[in-house]
Amino acid sequence: MPPLTLIIGNKNYSSWSLRAWLALKQTGAEFEEIRIPLDTPQTRSQILQHSPTGKVPALRHGDLLLWESIAICEYLAEQFADRHLWPADAHKRAIARCVSAEMHAGFAALRQRLPMDCRSRFGWNGTLPEVQADIDRILSLWFTCRQQFGEGGDFLFGHFTIADAMFAPVVSRFITYGVPLNTIAQAYAGAISALPVMQEWMAAAAAETEVLDNH
Repeated sequence: MPPLTLIIGNKNYSSWSLRAWLALKQTGAEFEEIRIPLDTPQTRSQILQHSPTGKVPALRHGDLLLWESIAICEYLAEQFADRHLWPADAHKRAIARCVSAEMHAGFAALRQRLPMDCRSRFGWNGTLPEVQADIDRILSLWFTCRQQFGEGGDFLFGHFTIADAMFAPVVSRFITYGVPLNTIAQAYAGAISALPVMQEWMAAAAAETEVLDNH
């Protein structure tokens, strides 16, 4: 198999990098990691050496280059089918793709007002209605998936899937901002946080020294 290279941003701040990184880690494949600090004068030019969008993450697999998190995850699911990055059942798989796409395209208020910052701790008082609406929708999604499809496991569809990779940065945000969680959401957030690969990411984020002014 050709070598795999994943280009990411700061682990403390880059939620999209985390999604692709988690999916790639779940394959068990060896890969090279290139970390490019964000929001520096050189950031865009450095990323453009690897990706046409000037954004992270990007995955290079031999001569193939992919530059969107959801496409990277889909490709990994195809290349490493034995790792079951999507549910085997067609109905569950369709719902898992749906909730992953909703995460990929939605929740703009949450992204803008509660950016990922793994090292920090803040308080959430629910005073931003548009953000609370995003939080409520996410908690509803988690509840539905866990109740209808999560039997026999700790994650949204039982075992870890791309859907969990897509929502892992949200778990990090909820911890950072002290968002109150119901029992089911708390258990799910705990399962994500307890993943060894998630703990590996968080430890690396804590060791970073860069501070971004817009976070």
